[in-house]
Amino acid sequence: MPLFTSAVLLAAGVSRRMGTLKALLDWQGRPLIVHQIVALREAGAAEVIVVLGHRADELQARIGANRDVYQAGGVRCVVNPDYAEGKTTSIKAGLRAISRPKDDSPGPILLLNVDQPRSAAVIQQVITAHLDGDALITIPTCDGKGGHPIAVSRILYQELLEINEVTQGMRAVTERHRDVTRRVELGAPELLWDVNTPEQYQAALAAIGGDAKREASAR
Repeated sequence: MPLFTSAVLLAAGVSRRMGTLKALLDWQGRPLIVHQIVALREAGAAEVIVVLGHRADELQARIGANRDVYQAGGVRCVVNPDYAEGKTTSIKAGLRAISRPKDDSPGPILLLNVDQPRSAAVIQQVITAHLDGDALITIPTCDGKGGHPIAVSRILYQELLEINEVTQGMRAVTERHRDVTRRVELGAPELLWDVNTPEQYQAALAAIGGDAKREASAR
């Protein structure tokens, strides 16, 4: 029986340091948010919950109109009205929207930010590493540095709903469960990509041999 893996894709932020909406940056010929959704589904996520906030209506329209997303299926958008209060509010909004597996056995929950471009192959490696181990939390690493997405067992679901900015969100959970957290070296540099600034974006594009142009509609 296949495992039901849920993914929470965080895309509620304002993108101040980038100067334009990161979710709409061009990535391999399509908006970054679309790339992330499709990659998560192709990697084996049974559902992708996209958490929106800033310019939510615009992003939801773009997602809904995209053929790649439509073909991928299993995608739902939720709007976090409290996104300005911190990332933990978006994580919790996404968690509240995930499905409770019925026919399939419960798989892990993946947490990924929209500005962390990942390939389906690497995401699949993370899922496999989590399922092959016995840890409650799996953190993929590259050269010893922790990356994303993080895979979390549903056993911790209620605890995740209690995270907040004051207690450092997910960091507090991983510290509290350090003895059941597994760090897995995958050797994939993309695990560390985080495109918060134009310089980081261009560096990531260069790493995949891409063009540093952004979608005109993202400006």
